[in-house]
Amino acid sequence: MGKRTVAALAQIDQSRTYGVSEAVELLTKLASAKFDESLEVHLRLGIDPKKGDQLVRGTVTLPHGTGKTVRVAVFASESLQAVAKEAGADLVGGEDLIADIKKSEKTDFDVAVATPDMMPKMGPIAKILGTRGLMPNPKNDTVTNDVKRIITELKKGKVTFKNDDTANLHLAVGKVSFGKDKLAENVIALLDAVQKIKPRTAKGTYMKTIALTTTMGPSIRVSATL
Repeated sequence: MGKRTVAALAQIDQSRTYGVSEAVELLTKLASAKFDESLEVHLRLGIDPKKGDQLVRGTVTLPHGTGKTVRVAVFASESLQAVAKEAGADLVGGEDLIADIKKSEKTDFDVAVATPDMMPKMGPIAKILGTRGLMPNPKNDTVTNDVKRIITELKKGKVTFKNDDTANLHLAVGKVSFGKDKLAENVIALLDAVQKIKPRTAKGTYMKTIALTTTMGPSIRVSATL
């Protein structure tokens, strides 16, 4: 480990768990990279990811956004394309956009939204979008006719989250430059959202471990008590 990492670790008590605000304050103080580091939340969940009824998937609108400019693509019928453009969508189209993506396999966007009538037409690019985690899904509210609302929410900081194959969940919730108060509020908003969708069939401790870290910094374990 480098001297900077060793010095940072020396300021963390590895034998205890920290409160969210306390951990965020310490991590922001220890951040020393030459770029604006992200604050990341890593959760180990008490679920069986092989069971469909225990998957954890949802959305949360972070109070202060992520600090990242979100590029939104909207697949909509012609009648709603003007609404999507006015709402701030970065890429808008219908079957023409589907054909372009099928041909180029390029996806220069972070989130895809589709109106319900477009979903049956998206088969030709389902694999392209699916393997990149971009396929619109009613479960994360990206299949809707209310394109103005969802675009506005995504631009303001609405993000999706889901567990991986090892029952872990990872999400960046802001930049160090936000300051400790805004970052703590974002962390709490995420933890609250995850807690609210605890699968009914999950047994035992739901949030087994919660760790916060900056992009280049050490990890700090925090309490699940909000």
